[in-house]
Amino acid sequence: MINPVELVIFDCDGVLVDSERIAARVQVSLGAELGWPLTEEEVVERFIGRSHAAIREQVADRLGEETAAIWSERFEQLHREAVDADLAPVEGLPEALDAISLPTCVASSGSHDKMRHTLGRTGLYDHFAGRIFSASEVARGKPAPDLFLHAARRMGVDPAACVVVEDSRPGVLAARAAGMRAFGYAGGLTPAESLEGPGTTVFHDMRKLPALIAGQ
Repeated sequence: MINPVELVIFDCDGVLVDSERIAARVQVSLGAELGWPLTEEEVVERFIGRSHAAIREQVADRLGEETAAIWSERFEQLHREAVDADLAPVEGLPEALDAISLPTCVASSGSHDKMRHTLGRTGLYDHFAGRIFSASEVARGKPAPDLFLHAARRMGVDPAACVVVEDSRPGVLAARAAGMRAFGYAGGLTPAESLEGPGTTVFHDMRKLPALIAGQ
C-alpha cells in the first residue's frame, strides 16, 4: 500500500529557479580560466546537484587547494552577478505552486545565503520561508539521503509520505535512498535518462506537476 502524499520537497536550483544554466555557464568559464577545461555536459555530470563542498573537493583533487579556493570565491561572485542580471523562476513553476495545496518545503545542496538570494530575486522566498533546508545542515550531501530525511524530520512527516521534486541525478538518487518517491524534472540540463529509475516519474513540463502528485 502506497502512503498518501503529505509533503512535497522541492530542490531549489533548476526546480524552483532557473539557475542551473547560469551555474553551468560560470563553471565552464572558470574551468577555462583556471586550468580545467570542461564542457557543459561534463559540468552537469560532475557538479549539478552537488554541494558547494563536494564541488570544491573535486576542484582541489584536480588543481590543488589554492586554486580550489580561488575557484570557489570566483564562482560565488560571478554566480551572484549573473543571478542579479537574469534569474527567473523555472517556466511553469509559479502556476504549479499555486495549484499544490499540500505542505511544501525546500531541501537544496545550496547554502542558505545562496537560496535567500536566488529565491529572493524571483519572489519565491516568502512562499517557503521557515521551511528551507540546506546540505550545510547535514553530514553528507546528495546523493546521500541525509538532507531529505532531515527535511522530513523537521517537517514532522514520515519519509514514505514524502515526494521529492528534483532535476539532478544525485537528487533523485538521494530521494530513492531516503525511501521517498521522486519526480525528475527533465526540462533543464539533465537528460531524462539520467533521472529515470525505480520510484521516479520523469516529466518535462512543470505545469503538469500538480496532477502528477495528485495521482500518487
